Amino acid sequence: MDPVEVTRVTVGDHTFDVTCAGPGDGVPVVLLHGFPETAACWRPVLPKLAASGCRLIAPTQRGYSPGARPVGVDHYTVDLLGADVLGLLDVFGLQSAHLVGHDWGAAVAWWIAGHRPDRVDSLTAVSVPHPAAFGWALREDADQKARSKYIAVFRHGDSAERALLADDAKPLRDIFAGVDPGLVDEHLRVLTEPGALTAALSWYRAMGRGFGEIPAVRVPTTYVWSTEDMALGRAGAERCGDFVTGPYRFVELDGVGHWVPEEAPDALAEAIIERVEGSRS
Repeated sequence: MDPVEVTRVTVGDHTFDVTCAGPGDGVPVVLLHGFPETAACWRPVLPKLAASGCRLIAPTQRGYSPGARPVGVDHYTVDLLGADVLGLLDVFGLQSAHLVGHDWGAAVAWWIAGHRPDRVDSLTAVSVPHPAAFGWALREDADQKARSKYIAVFRHGDSAERALLADDAKPLRDIFAGVDPGLVDEHLRVLTEPGALTAALSWYRAMGRGFGEIPAVRVPTTYVWSTEDMALGRAGAERCGDFVTGPYRFVELDGVGHWVPEEAPDALAEAIIERVEGSRS
């Protein structure tokens, strides 16, 4: 694999730490991490994707990058998070790219694919289904309601920060059961910086503002869901395809938990490669 490079890229008023890998003239693929992670979550996936000819661009997103950490919930609405990614494409001189997102990164990718399909060659969404499918499950499915109780806690004042950072951030570390401790250390190094966890939780606190207004997606789309995901249940996963009008594939990973990029990097890389190559044919 070509060397992995971490660089800083300025988009508007913010500067993002961006991990790049793969051939410089490769097919551009943008990788968007979720909560409470950084772009380091993609490291296990990078070698296989780079070997397939992908040029990989993985930003540590708004609130997580020290140079992109504005104060206030209004700075973390999904349209602004999506605009960051579109701005990143502009800086790299890309009219469009293949998008891959996990967890909250998937929600941002859904927003971009729904509102700016001209900038998206394909979408691979991991764990989080189309927000309309997730919203339906949150209203109608008892299992999803139970799985999502943590969201109300995360949206409440600064009590979530105190709880997650207690005992030298042990509760935050415990979220990552089964993940390589080295990657967890990297995530926590960022999330324990002053103001970082509040900024990351601001994504949850702003989620009602435009989150449920994402159109059906017409770009070629793969949705990857894992059966042992503690946060996302089957009901929303199976309804996801109702909100995709373009070519669609549902990939179910049996026995895999929520942290798909770290737990099943080869299977995820294969799903991404199949979507990227299929979208070019």
